[in-house]
Formats: sequence, C-alpha cells, structure tokens
Amino acid sequence: MNLTEQGIAVYLGEERLAFLQKVTVGIAGVGGLGSNCAMHLVRSGFKRFVLIDFDRVDESNLNRQAYQLDQVGQFKVMALSKNLRAVNPDLNLDVRTVDVTPENMGAIFMDCDVVIEAFDQPLFKKALVETFLPTDKLIVAASGIGGTGNADAIVTRKVRDNFYMIGDMETECSTENPPLSPKVAIAAAKQADVVLSHYLDKFEREGGA
Repeated sequence: MNLTEQGIAVYLGEERLAFLQKVTVGIAGVGGLGSNCAMHLVRSGFKRFVLIDFDRVDESNLNRQAYQLDQVGQFKVMALSKNLRAVNPDLNLDVRTVDVTPENMGAIFMDCDVVIEAFDQPLFKKALVETFLPTDKLIVAASGIGGTGNADAIVTRKVRDNFYMIGDMETECSTENPPLSPKVAIAAAKQADVVLSHYLDKFEREGGA
C-alpha cells in the first residue's frame, strides 16, 4: 500500500479500500466529464481503469478538463494517465487511443464492472446505454450540463438498479450554453459519487467480503 492509499484508508479503512481496488471502471471519453470523474475515482480509492478516447488535448479543453498547458497536443488518454498516476503511481490502467463506436463498445468494455458514459454525441450516449443496460454492469451517464447558473438542477436520477443519469436533462452544451468548468465538474463529481456509493453499499451488503 503506497502513501496515497494509506491516506485514503484513513477514511475508508483498509478492507473497504481493498474492495474498491478490485473494481474495474471503464470511462468512455476522457474529456470534461471523463477526465474529472476519473480523478475523483482515483482519489476515492479505485485503482483499475479502462480509459478510451481517440482525441488529443486542445487549448480549448483547458477550461474544464483535467489537463495542463504543457499537455496540449498529447493524446488525452496518455496525458490523463500521467495526471492520475501523479496521485497514485500504482494504478492499473488499460489505455486505448481508439474511437468508440456502437459496434465496438461491447467488446472494449467487456471486462469492466462499471461504464462511465462521457461522450459528446447523443447517438453514442444512447448506444452505450442500450448496449450495457441488459448486463450487470453499473452504467452512469450524463445529460444536460451546459452553461452557468442553477447548478442545483444537476441531479442524480436512478433509472434502473444498474443505470443512473446525471444532469438537468435539458441544458445540452451549445454555443448559447457552452461547457464550462463549474457545472461540468459538478456532473463529473456526481458520476464518481454514484460509483463510490454503489460499491461501498455493496461492500456492506456482502458483509465486507
């Protein structure tokens, strides 16, 4: 157990931390939602991740995504891996610079316990939910996180036992309601909170097994 994990164990206890570290979290897109959600999950004790994104860091990403100025031009998954390992160097990261499509997402996230939906395109959001809803994977998606103001409208909705939606379900990102750091970060934190809460509850239900 490294120093970061020792620090997290102060709050969770070693048994809970060990339980979380067995969970594999897939993150479909590591932009504003995905990169920030991943960082929250690492700080919460999760250790195993599948990070998928084909894009590179752009200067327009720095207003809300978990990257730094000197990482502009790098593949997002590679830059995020470095940033996550700066918090916990012993992470188990499966990093892929591929374009997730409705055709390949089932295979990509096959071995994951959780899939975080962090796409920009509504078509892919819908396809991911439809792909994994019949499985026993936990799905945490987001819709409606654009603009500023009324941040309390970003809420967590339990749709099914294994499916949660985060957002206000109305304010999609657009020219009028751009993706900005505060509301994007709130939604990403709520996604991470669903995952953390789900597995801490599961730990208790299973008697700490």
